[in-house]
Amino acid sequence: MIKNIISIGLVSKGRLLSESKKLLKKNDLNIYSERGERELIGKVKGKPNLRILFQHARELLEQLSAGNLDIAISGLDLLKESEIDIQKNIKIEKKLNFGFATLVLACRTEFIDLFTTLDLDEVAEEYKKKNKKLIRIGTKYPSLTRNFLYERGVTNFTCVRSLGSTELMPAMNTSMLISDIMSSGSTLFDNNLRPLNDGEILKSQACIFSSKKSLKKKGVKKIIKLLSKDWRNRIYPVNKNNPQNI
Repeated sequence: MIKNIISIGLVSKGRLLSESKKLLKKNDLNIYSERGERELIGKVKGKPNLRILFQHARELLEQLSAGNLDIAISGLDLLKESEIDIQKNIKIEKKLNFGFATLVLACRTEFIDLFTTLDLDEVAEEYKKKNKKLIRIGTKYPSLTRNFLYERGVTNFTCVRSLGSTELMPAMNTSMLISDIMSSGSTLFDNNLRPLNDGEILKSQACIFSSKKSLKKKGVKKIIKLLSKDWRNRIYPVNKNNPQNI
């Protein structure tokens, strides 16, 4: 945390970055980089007390918790997956109207006897008896996955950390199931996977987060309030002749 400078963290690439930039631009916070688009530190026109740092979505939360960032925009799923020591230093300021996704538990479509977590409990127990080892679930979200399954009485499994394309893990025989973020479901379908009927682990979306270590810092609350404005009526004006058009 740098005195008198408010640090705002944004993800370094992808759709979440473009939507976050739009949010800032709507509030007259126009980002620019002196050395080009690849520079990981940006500035805001007319706001010398603001700086923008572009980082990996998970790293944003770590830096926010440590107080090295004051404000960040990232996914709710990543906050919920992070360690308790990180979560306790971060405040959810506002859930935003973009970045929607669902963390789901999925299996290969040919598993005709696996449709629910109750089925998984039976399949996992049989697998352990037959193979003397636990069924493997590939994921970037081991904590959320474990908690979800433990709550449903499923214990005969182990989580295998995914370092890349989680959807490929069953095809490569590195896992039998996966838990992964799904938007439309097309990526799962294209890779011969389907969610379990009751396999929804978490609904996620982009959020404005703040560091609890920064809330007394001058100007931070003002920026949070600015970014938290509800812009829906400005984007989609209400048609008085059609009240449902909101």
